[in-house]
Amino acid sequence: MLEKSTELHKRFWDIFAQQDRQKINEFQTYMDKFAVNFNLYKDGNFIEQSLPFDVIPRIISKQEFSKIEKGLIQRVTALNLFLEDLYTDAKIVKEGIIPQEFVDSASGYLKEFVGFSPSKKVRTHINGIDLVKDSSDDEWVILEDNLRVPSGASYPLSIRDTYRKIYPDFFENLKIEPIKDYPKIIQNAMDYVNTGGINVVLTPGRFNSAYYEHSYLAQEIGAQLVRAHELVVIDKKVYFKNYNGKKVLVGSIYKRLDDEFIDPEFFNPESLIGVPGLIGAYLAGNVALMNAVGNGVSDDKGIYYFVPKMIEYYLGEKPILKNAPTYLPYFKEDMDYVMNNMEKLVIKDVAEAGGYGVLFGHSMTALQIKDLKATIKAEPRRFIAQELIEFYDEKCYLNNQLEDRKADFRAYVVMGEDVKVWNCGLTRYALEAGNYLVNSSQGGGFKDTWVMEL
Repeated sequence: MLEKSTELHKRFWDIFAQQDRQKINEFQTYMDKFAVNFNLYKDGNFIEQSLPFDVIPRIISKQEFSKIEKGLIQRVTALNLFLEDLYTDAKIVKEGIIPQEFVDSASGYLKEFVGFSPSKKVRTHINGIDLVKDSSDDEWVILEDNLRVPSGASYPLSIRDTYRKIYPDFFENLKIEPIKDYPKIIQNAMDYVNTGGINVVLTPGRFNSAYYEHSYLAQEIGAQLVRAHELVVIDKKVYFKNYNGKKVLVGSIYKRLDDEFIDPEFFNPESLIGVPGLIGAYLAGNVALMNAVGNGVSDDKGIYYFVPKMIEYYLGEKPILKNAPTYLPYFKEDMDYVMNNMEKLVIKDVAEAGGYGVLFGHSMTALQIKDLKATIKAEPRRFIAQELIEFYDEKCYLNNQLEDRKADFRAYVVMGEDVKVWNCGLTRYALEAGNYLVNSSQGGGFKDTWVMEL
C-alpha cells in the first residue's frame, strides 16, 4: 500500500513532471563516477558492485519528523543508560526487569568489560535505528536497533550532493531541510569523548562492504582514515604512524569493524585487521572507541523486546515510538502463542543481521513450519517472533517507470555531549514487488529522504 499523498508530495511531483528525463541518466553517471558502492564478500569471492539507488526521494513532513526525533532521543538515551548500568551496577537485572540468564546468553554481552566505563560514560555514540511506517495506523514502528557498527549515512549524503547538482529546481522551490551537518555532528561527538590526540576512522580496508563510507566520512569529518598496521600501542597509548614515520597520539577511534576483530591480543588471535594492545589502551582510559566495545548485547533482537521497559525504568516515561509486537519463545506464554500462530508471524534469529535469519510464516510450507517449530522448541532463546507489519510502499523509478516497493527508514542518532538526530536518513527499498526485505545485503536499493515543510 502506498502512503497517502500530501501537499508536500504534490509540490515535488509538480516540479518533477517538468524535468527532462535525460537527467535520470545523468544522475546515474554522476553516482557511478564517485563509486558509491556496497561491496559483498560472499562464499570466498569479493563482489564490488554499485549500490542501487532511486531518484524519487522519500518525503517526511517536518512536523512528523519532529515526533520521530523525540522518540529516537528518548530511546537512545535509555539504551545508553542500559549499557552503562549493565556493565557496572546491573540494577536492571538485579531488580528482575531483564532476566540474568537472558543477558548472559546474549552473544554480544562481554563479561570481561564488567566494571569498565568508557570516556564520559557514552557508549551509544553512533546509532542506526530502523523504522517502518505502519499502514494500519500511520504510526512509525521501530524494528531494530543497531548500536555496534551501523552503516549507510554516507549514501544519503552522496545522493543529496548529486540531487543539488542535477536537479537544482527542487532546492530553489521547496523547503528541504539541509543535511550537510552530519559530519560535523560526528566530529563533535568524537571531540567530546576524545582522551587527547587526533581523531581517526579505523577501517578493515577496501574489501569491507562499507569501505566507500569509511573513506567518505573520514574525509568529511576531518579524521585520519587508518588501517590496523598504521596504529601502534605503546605504554597503553595509541599512536598513528604517519607517512614520515612520526608517531601521533590518537584520542578517539571511530571503529568500523566488529569487536571480535579489533584486538588480536584480546579477542580473535587470528584477526589481521585489529590493533594489538588496543583494548589495553581502551581499558586504561587512554583512547575512546566509537561505538563502545560490548554494545552488541543491545543489538540482540531478544534484548530489543525489553527496550520499552528500559525507557520506563531509566526515564520514568512511556515510549514515544513503539516496538513491533514481539514474542519471546523464552517465555512459556509467548512460546504458546508462537506455536499456534506461526503462519502469520515473522521469525528472526536473534544473532543475525542484515536481513539474514528472517523467515516469513506466510511463505513457508507446512513441513518447513513443522521443522521450524521443532528448532524453536529446542532453542527458544535463539529466536523472536513478530507480527507482520504491513508497512508502506514508496514510489520508485525502476525500468523507466514508476513502481511501488516496500521501504524502511534508518535514522541516525549521535550521542556526544547531547543527543542529536540527523534530519535525514537512509530509506531502503526492495527491488522486487512484495518483498519485505530491503537490506542492502539482500539486494535492496536506497533513496534520499527529504524532511520538508510547506
